[in-house]
Amino acid sequence: MVVKSDEIQIRVRYGETDQMGVVYHGNYALYLEMGRIEWLRKLGISYKTMEENGIMLPVVSLNVNYKKPAGYDDLINVKTQLKKRPTAKIEFEYEITNEQGELLSTASTILVFVDMKTKRPTKAPQYILDILEG
Repeated sequence: MVVKSDEIQIRVRYGETDQMGVVYHGNYALYLEMGRIEWLRKLGISYKTMEENGIMLPVVSLNVNYKKPAGYDDLINVKTQLKKRPTAKIEFEYEITNEQGELLSTASTILVFVDMKTKRPTKAPQYILDILEG
């Protein structure tokens, strides 16, 4: 399998910062989601299509390590990388950097493929595995 990664840029909005003028820690989960959704979209996979086909992809683990703060109006880069071939779960690693290339945070998430009818974990859909193998 080819290692798949993608990068997006996000401009920090005022409402994402706290009283100290830095990005509130909870917003990093949103940045990771944005990176993950775009990673999937660029491969031709959408959450909407997965859900229409009866598959949910909830986050079951989220880990963020904060190195340096990001502030209002900063342009940050979110690099999203698939950690390994999906099974019933899919794992991602992330790096968030600023315009100067300084590492702001590292993160990882684990999501589980869930059958919407049974509400039970299921194997990654074959079409996703095929895309990733291609």
